[in-house]
Amino acid sequence: MSSRNQQVGIKRLLQFFRQWDRGSAAARSRMLEAFVGRSLGDTGPELELRFAQSASLFLARITAWIRLHYMFGTYLGLQLRAVGVFLSASNSHRYLTEFLEVGGVLTLLEILNQKQIKDEDKTEALRLLQIISDAGRKYKELICESFGVRVIVECLAKSTSVDTKETASVLLESLAHGNYKYQEQVYKGLVALLQCTSPKAQQLALQNLRIVHKIVNSAHPNIVEPLLNMLKSLNLEVQYEAIELIRDLMSYDEVKPALLKGLVALLKPVKKEPQQYQILKDPERINMTTSLPVSIQQAAAAKAIREHADSQKQACLALKQFVHTHPVLVEHVQAAMGITLFDLFMNNPEALYMKMNGIQADILVSNKMNISEGLEECAR
Repeated sequence: MSSRNQQVGIKRLLQFFRQWDRGSAAARSRMLEAFVGRSLGDTGPELELRFAQSASLFLARITAWIRLHYMFGTYLGLQLRAVGVFLSASNSHRYLTEFLEVGGVLTLLEILNQKQIKDEDKTEALRLLQIISDAGRKYKELICESFGVRVIVECLAKSTSVDTKETASVLLESLAHGNYKYQEQVYKGLVALLQCTSPKAQQLALQNLRIVHKIVNSAHPNIVEPLLNMLKSLNLEVQYEAIELIRDLMSYDEVKPALLKGLVALLKPVKKEPQQYQILKDPERINMTTSLPVSIQQAAAAKAIREHADSQKQACLALKQFVHTHPVLVEHVQAAMGITLFDLFMNNPEALYMKMNGIQADILVSNKMNISEGLEECAR
């Protein structure tokens, strides 16, 4: 850029900043709307070119306006979208650093904490936190160290906007990935969400838990009770996600016995005093006793047990096919199962899991079979 063009650019920038500094809130909002409309999708170098290599000065002005007035919520969504232009621009890591240095994360979390702020503005704050989280592990840790998980979980649970809930859910999943130091904290926050009163929040928490369990690679016993309570929900999406998560957790020895015991217990619910429920806020209030929720609970528990039984049946059929394909393995399988159980297996593999007793099951779990040795014999 020539010296003359630089001077023109600087003069235009000073005039722009003078207009900003002297302008009312309404005037500033018009300037922000023009900026967002013109600059959305720009790269860092393009923003610098537009602001005569001083775009950081404009970001600082926007950030200061947010910090001073976010409690009132006036033009807050627009302000956050303007910050998003800077943070989402490629080749612009300096803007992220500058925003964090002035307490950007804490400000965004404070916005989520304020009851009077609109859900759509909280959604914008969550999107900025998402950009920060996606920038790398140390930024995820910064959010978590600022008690971000608790704030985001509470926002998800209490918000009345589906968009806000879904944005918070995506952010929680992002905080779990590549964040070894705090992934357990995210997991516990999701478990806590199962006890909230919002079906949508429960559904999203269950979906996230299916992903986070694979990251954490463990299951805490504290999840069993709130998870089983999800089977009592009248919301079909919540029930479906709960059953899917139960199926996933059956591979974790830490919780499998408690889950099976709890599922069986739900088939025989404890009788309680009749309660009344209102479906879909129908003005013609529909009253019903606990019989319907109890029936739903029993049906969901039975479905979860059936799916677990189906997986056992498929495992038996697969093993029988494997034995038929490699006859040399018959002796190894028989030695692992015992003669009586092996005869049951060969005669009716589909019903094996129903006919074995507790002792046989314990023997089957404790015995180990080295299939590779049998296959090596077959190869020879």
